[in-house]
Amino acid sequence: MFCSASYIGQFETGARKPQLEVARRIDAELGTDGFFGRMCEELINGAPYAECFTEAAYLYELAATIREYAPTFLPGVLQTASYARAVFLGGFPFASEDDIQARVASRLERARIFDGPTGPMWWAILDEGVIRRKFGGAAVMHEQLMHMVSLMRRRRIGVQVLPFEAGHPEVEGALTLMTFEDAPPVAYTEGHRSGALLDDPAVVSQCMRSYDLARGVALSPAQSLSLIESVAEEYANEQ
Repeated sequence: MFCSASYIGQFETGARKPQLEVARRIDAELGTDGFFGRMCEELINGAPYAECFTEAAYLYELAATIREYAPTFLPGVLQTASYARAVFLGGFPFASEDDIQARVASRLERARIFDGPTGPMWWAILDEGVIRRKFGGAAVMHEQLMHMVSLMRRRRIGVQVLPFEAGHPEVEGALTLMTFEDAPPVAYTEGHRSGALLDDPAVVSQCMRSYDLARGVALSPAQSLSLIESVAEEYANEQ
């Protein structure tokens, strides 16, 4: 496994849950007849998140730093209920109301990392299209952007906007990078109805390089805040 002894120690003490693939490898090596694999599956099935995000969500609460790149939607941890509802209605136009409400509730669970007085250092690069793409109408977008502005002004999050004139970003698709105090970093990529947690050091290093290149051509935090507030005001004037 591409990890340290202390990383394995976190599995032993229950401080961290291994990925399902890792749990199955442990079972094979120790001859435990699928015990760790079944335990991992139970944790995944009982989590309040979409299946593709479950393993990443577990690590969110352990991470020292979280960096995200969002090319289409605002990251789930920032989404308001109205914005999340609009996103899901767009993706699942024939879903029942109960299903949509359950998806929204699951999405809002991601914001728990901001509930306490302390939390991971959270940073995001947002494609400019994310703040200009109108999900749910002007009122929904105004509420959503002002929610993000509030978090920025309270210094709970850092945000940079990647402007249209920056050209094609180095990062392809949604990306999350997480670092830990005593474990190797991991990357999480999310696509259409899918997600993947990556822990190969070489792959994670490439993801970090791509993120840094995108950050280098993004607007500064101050410029980004000014732009987001300006776009929010445009939405307010449309109401």
